[in-house]
Amino acid sequence: MKGQRTERIARTVSNFFMTPSRSLSITELADKFSVSKTVVSEDMEVVASAFATDGFGTVQVERGRIGGARFLPECTSEYRRSLLEEIAEKLSDPDRYLPGGLIYYNDLIFDPVTALPLGLSMASLFVDAKPDIIVTTEVKGIPVALFTAYALGCPLSVCRFRNRPSDGAAMAVHYPSASGEVRTMYMGTKQIQKGSRVLILDDFMRGGSTAAGMQLMARHFEGEIVGTGLFITADKPKKKAVSGYKTLLRLTESEGGAKISVACDD
Repeated sequence: MKGQRTERIARTVSNFFMTPSRSLSITELADKFSVSKTVVSEDMEVVASAFATDGFGTVQVERGRIGGARFLPECTSEYRRSLLEEIAEKLSDPDRYLPGGLIYYNDLIFDPVTALPLGLSMASLFVDAKPDIIVTTEVKGIPVALFTAYALGCPLSVCRFRNRPSDGAAMAVHYPSASGEVRTMYMGTKQIQKGSRVLILDDFMRGGSTAAGMQLMARHFEGEIVGTGLFITADKPKKKAVSGYKTLLRLTESEGGAKISVACDD
């Protein structure tokens, strides 16, 4: 049944957000709305303009007889900085600083209202990496990584520090911590396919041993590591166990306390 344009646009936006980074068939939308493909394409232009104005994504149109369009979570640096500055301000509250140079942020990353835009922001840094799967660790790495996976249209796999029977057969890797202690992480053998493009994500990095452990896990599955992303990275120690990573926020410690600042502008 042919609907009003406002209804078509609203339903198109809904479809984009239900399946980000995945192609929607313009032909199928035209049939669903009982209009021509030209009309649907014009609607797409309106949606694309709105996304571009708000700065949190773009619409990529594929021309041709079997054309399609996809919503890509390419946040502008202005959108990302505005979001991260607001979060950094909240995390700068001295009451959040914990012994050992840690910081409390569970209330933020486990709130979908915050975790979703953080996921979009993280995803925008790795759109060109085109990952097949995202790998993170339990427990605090999951929220931002899950919304990043949602934005990039790929599944999430979680490394665990204790093997569970419900995970089935698992791969185990041993990796050294910053203190020299040897730790173990596990991942079900069905979770990563050989040759997959793997994006490593985590919530916090100090020395980078956990991220290095996940990279080791990906290599054991013969995966191709296409990037490493962090929510917060501590300045100290300067030398990390991984390189070439991208981080949204940076934790700087000093004699006067600690400071959270926006780290990623690209």
